[in-house]
This record gives sequence, structure tokens and C-alpha cells, in this order.
Amino acid sequence: MDKTEAHRVEDVPVLETWERLKGDPKAVLVDVRTRAEWAFVGVPDLTGIGRDVLLVEWQTFPDSRIAPDFADRLEAALAARGAEKSDEIFFICRSGGRSRMAAEVMAAAGYRHCRNVAEGFEGPIDGDRHRSQIAGWKFAGLDWVQG
Repeated sequence: MDKTEAHRVEDVPVLETWERLKGDPKAVLVDVRTRAEWAFVGVPDLTGIGRDVLLVEWQTFPDSRIAPDFADRLEAALAARGAEKSDEIFFICRSGGRSRMAAEVMAAAGYRHCRNVAEGFEGPIDGDRHRSQIAGWKFAGLDWVQG
């Protein structure tokens, strides 16, 4: 396996993410948004499949700096739940940008199956400047809870 292939991150639509999470009890969903987003916008709800979401901030709030200890914190959280570097790990943020960066960092750290939830939790902004109207976890009608 060459270096490029080792760090490849697959973009996965939200409905396919849900199906893959349901089908693989070892798969993990990591929400990399900020604490403020979890509290005020909500978080994906995996209780229907007997699991929870790992909440690990990629950027700090309110200054939006990339958390320098992100990889270490996530690696510890994954180890605590028994995840292995060969397990499928899905990363989600608001619309797919931060989660892609986080997935790439963890792929570079040796996690072999990092996936970016391409549409994110809220999806892109529509013509009226609203989110959750054209794509994303919420738009797809997947379970979520208010933080």
C-alpha cells in the first residue's frame, strides 16, 4: 500500500453512513463540531442502534483554533471504547469540511478506514441562506437530539 492510499478518506453520504453504522457494530461516528454546536444545534442520535456518538472538538470555541491535542484526545476516546485502527470511523461536522480535515489527520495517524460524512449534520446553505433544507443528517430525517 502506498502512502497516498494509506491516507485516503472516502466521502460517504449521510444515508449510507447510517446504513454502514447499523450494519457494523464496530463502526464509530465522531462528531467534531464545537460544544456550542452540540448544545444549540443538536447531535446525531445512535441510541436506536445501541450506541452513542463520540464528541471530540476539532476546533476550540469561541476562537476557532484547531485543537492541538485533537488526535491524542480522539485516540484515547477510541481506545477507551475498544476501537481498533482497522475499524471504520465516520467523521461528521456541520457540512463536511472540518470532518474531512479531522479524518485526514486520523488516517495519517494510522486509522485505515476513516470516512467523511460528506453532507454533514446540517448540509450546505440553500438559496435562502438556511441549512438543513437540501442535505445533511437532519434533512435526511435521521435521528438526532438537542444537546
